[in-house]
Amino acid sequence: MPYENNDKPTFYFIGVSTGQSSIMRLFPLWAEALQLGDVQIKGMDLPIHAAPEAYRDAVSFIKQDPMSLGALVTTHKIDLYLAAKDLFDELDDYASMFNELSSISKRGGKLVGCAKDPISSGLSMEAFIPEGHWNGSGEAFIMGAGGSALAISSYLTQADHGTDIPSKIIISNRSRPRLESAERLLSSIDTATRFEYRLCPEPEDNDRILHELPEQSLIINATGLGKDRPGSPLTDNARFPRGSLVWELNYRGDLKFMHQARAQKEQSGLHDEDGWVYFLHGWTQVIQEVFDIRISGDQFDRLARIASSLRS
Repeated sequence: MPYENNDKPTFYFIGVSTGQSSIMRLFPLWAEALQLGDVQIKGMDLPIHAAPEAYRDAVSFIKQDPMSLGALVTTHKIDLYLAAKDLFDELDDYASMFNELSSISKRGGKLVGCAKDPISSGLSMEAFIPEGHWNGSGEAFIMGAGGSALAISSYLTQADHGTDIPSKIIISNRSRPRLESAERLLSSIDTATRFEYRLCPEPEDNDRILHELPEQSLIINATGLGKDRPGSPLTDNARFPRGSLVWELNYRGDLKFMHQARAQKEQSGLHDEDGWVYFLHGWTQVIQEVFDIRISGDQFDRLARIASSLRS
C-alpha cells in the first residue's frame, strides 16, 4: 500500500484498528509531558495475518522515510518479524529468541527491532500476582500461542525467580502451526516448569482444560478475541477454579472473557485484571526505545495518571 513521506517527526502504531485505541488521544498528552517536541502519531492498519508484502512495505517505508522515527507493533508481532526480519540492521535477543517484535526504532542510521513484551508483561504481572504466589506449585493456562504467550511464559519461568515459578504452563491455540512454533521456541528455556501444548479449535476445548486446573491458577486470554474480533476463547458454561487470577490482555472491545470471569468473581473468589496496565507498560517501553529516553518510576506514575484521567 502507498505511504506518503511525513513533514514532521512521526511515531507509528502498526495494528488492526488503531483509530479505536486510546493511544491516539493519549500520545499527544504524553509527548507534552515527556517534552518530546513537535511529534505526531499515525496508525497503520493491516488485516490480521496480512500478506508478507504488506509487512515489508510498512517496514520499508519507516526505514526510508527520514521523518518516521519508529513504531509500536501489536497483533502482527510474529507475522511482521517473519516477513521482514531481513530489513532490520539489528534485532535484540528477545526478538531473535521468540521470532517476534513489538518495537521498531532507529539508531545511528540503523533500523532496530526489539521484542519488549517479556519486559512489559512482567511489569504488568508484578502489579497483581502476589510475591511467592507460585513457590514451585500452581498452574498457568494461556489461551493463544502468539507473541504475548511467549513473552508471558518467558517471564514466569525466569531463573532469577528461583522456586517462585508455576509447576506447569498450558498453552492452547486454535491452529496447529502457531502451537508447534510456540513449542519449538519455548523449548530453549531451561526451567523446571512443565509445558503442555493443546490444540483447541473450539471454545469447548478450552472449557475442558479450565475444568482440569487446580485452585488459584493463572488464566489468561492472549487470543485477541474480545478486542479486534468479538467473543471469548471460552463458552458461557466455563467454570473458573476457585481463587484464580484471571487476566484479560485486552482493555478495549467487548471483553467477553473478562465479563465471563466477573460473573463468577464473588462466588469463586476470583481476581480479574484487564489489559490497561499492560497497555501502559507496553507503550512506555517502546516510547523509551524509539525516542532514546528513560522513563523513571515517578514519570511512569505521572503518565499513568494522565492516562487514567483520559480513560475515565
